[in-house]
Amino acid sequence: MTSVIQYYGTGRRKTATARVRLIPGTGQVTINGRTMEDYVGGRDGLAKEVFVAFQAADAMGRFDTLVSVRGGGIAGQVGAIRHGIARALSEAAPQNRSILRGEGFLTRDPRVKERKKYGRKRARKRFQFSKR
Repeated sequence: MTSVIQYYGTGRRKTATARVRLIPGTGQVTINGRTMEDYVGGRDGLAKEVFVAFQAADAMGRFDTLVSVRGGGIAGQVGAIRHGIARALSEAAPQNRSILRGEGFLTRDPRVKERKKYGRKRARKRFQFSKR
């Protein structure tokens, strides 16, 4: 039985969590069993965001990427995928870690939706105030 070298990374963004597996290959990206073009659709900006970690680490086309992502919306999921890819790339080649860290790809984005407060319409919006 031959063992294939695989690198794993878990990425998170907002409420989305992505489990990323990198396998040496031709550069195919599969997200939840679908191609990336099929999953992301016509959002070219989001499709490019998946590859920025590969470009920073100079690893375009060297790994097949298998992703399982859950939670959140499409933008949060793509951010989680980018985070997971960066973590897996830093595991694959430790010299990439400083490059990816400098670009900010290894830092988990802490911004999440603020909770709604009582006595208000939303987190910060207030009801209309009438002086008279």
